[in-house]
Amino acid sequence: MNPGNPAVEDAGARKAEVADTLALLERGRELSTPVLRAAVDRLAPPMDTVAAYHFGWIDAEGRPAAGDSGKAVRPALALLSAEAAGVPAEVGIPGAVAVELVHNFSLLHDDLMDGDEQRRHRDTVWKVHGPAQAILVGDALFALANELLLELGTVEAGRATRRLTTATRKLIDGQAQDISYEHRERVSVEECLEMEGNKTGALLACAVSIGAVLGGADDRTADKLEEYGYHLGLAFQAVDDLLGIWGDPEATGKQTWSDLRQRKKSLPVVAALAAGGAASERLGELLAADAKSTEFESFSEEEFATRAALIEEAGGRRWTEEEARRQHAIAVQALDEVDMPQKIRDQLVALADFVVVRKR
Repeated sequence: MNPGNPAVEDAGARKAEVADTLALLERGRELSTPVLRAAVDRLAPPMDTVAAYHFGWIDAEGRPAAGDSGKAVRPALALLSAEAAGVPAEVGIPGAVAVELVHNFSLLHDDLMDGDEQRRHRDTVWKVHGPAQAILVGDALFALANELLLELGTVEAGRATRRLTTATRKLIDGQAQDISYEHRERVSVEECLEMEGNKTGALLACAVSIGAVLGGADDRTADKLEEYGYHLGLAFQAVDDLLGIWGDPEATGKQTWSDLRQRKKSLPVVAALAAGGAASERLGELLAADAKSTEFESFSEEEFATRAALIEEAGGRRWTEEEARRQHAIAVQALDEVDMPQKIRDQLVALADFVVVRKR
């Protein structure tokens, strides 16, 4: 017998895991999209059309489109959380849709506040339909999320709504912190992690508990699932911060150096500033001057590349990569305290792995 090549076998196993994870994401999208479309249809014109454009269902002229509607991580988590509680995935669909509505409410508002002109490889809603529509449609999606849950009329729906509204408040806290940090010369690593825990971790934590709550899980089980989701959110955001500086625009759908253009105090930046040394000091000088500059918008690609190189030289990129792995490990460990089928645990671990190695 010829023994197999371990490297080839490992590569094959990884490909199989990725394929299974992509299938989970697709399941989340397929099961939640019809309910999501029905919810959007409730909106008064032109908000229904504007929302449909945002979700990629139509183009700017109103023609049907098959646009990129996002990774669907949150719906996938909501369905898995229902199964973790021992009920069918379908029980989690209202929760999956509610979380997705809140997530997209935040995207509509964030794009406007951040001045982002591109999302998912096309113009953002505020650029196509104007700031007022971006605000109104975002507000409407948030209202729809709560409406969908409360219409279930069960005790579990009330518990789920409470978790969703708490997560939304934390998400808004995080966005407010993010904006305020753009105008500060220095932000600590601890402050950045708190902001990202609010802005990203809170809603992912809700996503991975809401299906279980709708399925009747007790608060301890839901809290442990939220712990997984919170730390997964921090890992997710750490990867996002890396992509926001060094990501391929073809993959991310955003401009090169997008976070640097917005003066974001993301994890690689704050870690580099806290590191000390010549590169850290030079970066601090440049960012302090940037904050006072009236010509920042006209900076050349070379000027942004210089800042990115200093962040990497100071160790900000490496630290953020390590932090993503650390948060991933904490998330996976939290699953050990939840009594669930081994298959579901394996799928939650695979989703966590996918988040940390993604390129978009």
